[in-house]
Amino acid sequence: MKEAKSPITKTEDKSFVTVYIMGKAYKVPTEATIMGAIEYAGYQLKRGAGCREGFCGACATVFRMPGDYKIYTGLACTTLVKNGMWLAQLPAIPGQKALYNIEQIKPTVNAIQNLYPEVFRCVACNTCTKACPQDLEVMDYIQAAKRGNYEMLMDLSFDCLSCGLCAIRCPAEIVQMNVGILGRRLYGKYLAKESRFLKERLKDVKDKKYDKEYEELMTMDKKALSKRYYDRDLEE
Repeated sequence: MKEAKSPITKTEDKSFVTVYIMGKAYKVPTEATIMGAIEYAGYQLKRGAGCREGFCGACATVFRMPGDYKIYTGLACTTLVKNGMWLAQLPAIPGQKALYNIEQIKPTVNAIQNLYPEVFRCVACNTCTKACPQDLEVMDYIQAAKRGNYEMLMDLSFDCLSCGLCAIRCPAEIVQMNVGILGRRLYGKYLAKESRFLKERLKDVKDKKYDKEYEELMTMDKKALSKRYYDRDLEE
């Protein structure tokens, strides 16, 4: 993140709040997100911007509020600013990731024990769940991993963004997001029911059933593509 030259002091016909970015006070619009406030203050985001829609998890951030000892977490692109909010840039998200060949491991407790033994240090403090911007039951899926319950591990971690906010708060030094990835991979390979429709679609693609339509899309301009997208049939 490139530092702004000076704090913003101008006033407009809007309500403003004061936030602290890298220790400096800035006046920013009350309706701004943390990311929007940082840019409004004159900083240029070089990294950590991502999708800006709350999906990619790249903009994980922590902040404090006046008179409150707690550290709060959120995604900078979706969390709105509050007056007195004190923002800090995270130098790194801990992300130790085990290396493995999915063909050589099975969905058992032993896989968790061998690849992520720190899971068994979990004391069920629930700080991971409280830190999750997706409101996932992180502690519960870590407990499922300890029991070798891969279906529950997959299900509860399915919407994980891999932002890492759970990992920075974990006193047991668990990287919950990577445990979830392992669980979903093993469930998908060994435990998920086979889909007849998936096989049919893969055969259609291999037989070039959709090639003509793809070629048509490639020749369309943005306006025509947009109309085609919004006019498509949607499932209820």
